[in-house]
Amino acid sequence: MNDFLTAIALLTIIPARYREPITARAYVYFPLIGLLIGAILVAAQFALRVVFSPLVAAALVLVVWVALSGALHLDGFTDACDALFAATTRERRLEILRDVHLGTFGAVGLMLLLIVKFAALASATSFAPILLAPVLGRWAMVFAATFPLARSSGMAVMFRAGLSRCIVFIATMFTALVCAMFGARGVIAFVVAFAVALFIARLAQNRLGGLTGDIYGMICESVEVTVLVVPI
Repeated sequence: MNDFLTAIALLTIIPARYREPITARAYVYFPLIGLLIGAILVAAQFALRVVFSPLVAAALVLVVWVALSGALHLDGFTDACDALFAATTRERRLEILRDVHLGTFGAVGLMLLLIVKFAALASATSFAPILLAPVLGRWAMVFAATFPLARSSGMAVMFRAGLSRCIVFIATMFTALVCAMFGARGVIAFVVAFAVALFIARLAQNRLGGLTGDIYGMICESVEVTVLVVPI
């Protein structure tokens, strides 16, 4: 139960009391937390479209989405954009990740990400992508945790300690079962999520020498927006 509460506290703004130390077992619950977020978003989408136009409803659902995670992954996404796309050395990229200031790549990346998410929500004709996107986004972070790290300290290091194949397997099987509920559409979403997560992880390895917590955030956000826009 403590690991479940840890996952809730880390991935959402929902108050949850957990005990130290934080362990890698919390990763098992990441996709489940994603399913909880997805269910809230689907409910919000249905309720808001009854009252508002599709555009206004989409904007409000996006606000709920960002608020639920406390913009944690968006922060990682912007930092990762600044670091990965800057024409500089590996050492300087790692310094950029620690910089609290928002750079050009981060600002542009954030605007484009939110615009695409908004457009996808406004034009959604099925609840499947809205439900699956948070699940696959958080599973992708579990998958990303299997890659080498760029630093020897930080939250990513703390979480990766104790990560086992069993933890990754359970999280993956849960995610696969959720996707299987949607038939071929779910399979496509899973394959797309895997491809996006693998691409960004390899890019980070090449440019940073490994992954960081910010890269995990970028992977989550990138998987989410891709699942939203891929026709399923």
